[in-house]
Amino acid sequence: MGYGASSVNPSSLSGFIEPRIRRRRPLHFSAQPTQRCGCRSSDSTVMYSSRHYSFRPFDFQRTYLRRQRTPKWRCRSSLKFSSLELPLLPFNSNEVLVPSESKTLHLYEARYLALLEEALVQKKMFVHFVLDPISISDSGGEASFAARYGCLVNIESVERLDVGALVSVRGIGRVKLAGFLQSEPYLRGEVKPVQDIGVDSANEISSKVTQVKEALGNLNSLEIKLKPRKDELLQTRLANALWWAEKELELDCDEAFVPSLAERISFAALQPISGSSQSELYNLQQEKLRAMDMRDTLKRLDGSLKLISQNISMVAAKLAIQSLGMS
Repeated sequence: MGYGASSVNPSSLSGFIEPRIRRRRPLHFSAQPTQRCGCRSSDSTVMYSSRHYSFRPFDFQRTYLRRQRTPKWRCRSSLKFSSLELPLLPFNSNEVLVPSESKTLHLYEARYLALLEEALVQKKMFVHFVLDPISISDSGGEASFAARYGCLVNIESVERLDVGALVSVRGIGRVKLAGFLQSEPYLRGEVKPVQDIGVDSANEISSKVTQVKEALGNLNSLEIKLKPRKDELLQTRLANALWWAEKELELDCDEAFVPSLAERISFAALQPISGSSQSELYNLQQEKLRAMDMRDTLKRLDGSLKLISQNISMVAAKLAIQSLGMS
């Protein structure tokens, strides 16, 4: 399914200020009518314009407790002063990417292929972010957007095609856009890490993580029994996301950009289920938005357990209908 594209008006840039902080105004974009885009995802057509942009077996206790022993002030200092300068790739509000989630993009326009080349040469990373529609009273009737829901992504594989390339990426951790550095031929900016605040009881976190992992295993066991539609491959995104969340990560960046194990697992449940309807995918997007805004690992784990429980009921009902149709 395709999504709309919006080109950015060069006169709309008034300077960047961190989004999602109430005391400050987010970066606004004035948008023009839809244009053909130069990048597609595996699920939909990505939303940005063809015109140039105008602005610049796992040992949980050992791993988690090692993170916990780091003094709070040291963590805060690392988060405050760490930053990366990376290429930026914007998407529409229906294309939020969360940590642990994978996505395949078809890049075929020259500027996006140039973005890919820079990302591969440097750290195999770029930033996936959302242009979120907002209402501005003095915008003169034009659509406006705010830059939000940034996610640092790692390039896992690249398949060269006759036209462009298929790029598999993985969400690593949340980031906020601190400023734009260039607009031509593609966006490039400075980003800072965003992680959950506070340290809960290690035992409580450990218990919740175990529950989420067990629940994800149960859901995945049911999901693989679903008979896929003729035009749909059987997805195993839950198992894939959990596998990634549990493994020891080796990334070429400051560890402040890498979420804790518990935080990574709290995002792993936010994956689409095979055969999901449009309404179910919409509900999942809303859950993703809430999870990206949340700064409490324990609350997100609780939310994941609730979502998994709902999905288990949904898949069980679909399996019952499937068995009736096959009998």
